[in-house]
Amino acid sequence: MTHPATSLVRPTLRFMLAHPAHFIALGFGSGLARRAPGTWGTLAAFPLYAVLVSFLPPLFIAALCIPAFGLGWWAASRTGRALGVHDHGGIVVDEIVATWLVLVMVPLTWKGWLAAFAAFRVFDILKPWPIRWFDRKVHGGFGVMLDDILAAGYAIAVLWLVRGWLV
Repeated sequence: MTHPATSLVRPTLRFMLAHPAHFIALGFGSGLARRAPGTWGTLAAFPLYAVLVSFLPPLFIAALCIPAFGLGWWAASRTGRALGVHDHGGIVVDEIVATWLVLVMVPLTWKGWLAAFAAFRVFDILKPWPIRWFDRKVHGGFGVMLDDILAAGYAIAVLWLVRGWLV
C-alpha cells in the first residue's frame, strides 16, 4: 500500500542513479513516472521479458523470479528507507517480477500479453483478500514484493481459466 507521504517524496533521476538498489527498485526509470508508476513498471516488464524469453525457456524464467524476488526485496528495502516511505509508489520492481510470472503462463501472442497486463493490473489495483491484508500488515521490501506476487497468483488463476481464448 502506498503511504500517504508518497506524494510529498518524489525520487529524481539523480536519486535513482545514486545507488544500484534505487535503479532496480525504481524499475530502471519507469517508477519515476509522475502518474501511474505501477502501470509504467508493469509495462517495463514486457521488453525485459521479451529479451529473457528469446534466450531462456519460460520455466527457467519462472525459476529466475525466485532470485529476482530476493533482489527486489533488497532494492525495495533500501530504497524505501532512503525515501522514508516503505512502499513508495515509485518502487516498481515488484510489478516487474510479478508480471514476468504472469507472462510465463500466457502464450507469446498480443492477446496473451494484453490479457496478462490487464489481469495483473486489475488484481494489483483492487487487492482482493488476502492481498490487501498482507499489503497492510507486512512492511519493508518483503511486503512490497509479496502483495504483487499474490496479485500475480490471482491473475494466473484467471488466465488459466480463460486460456483457450488467448491463442
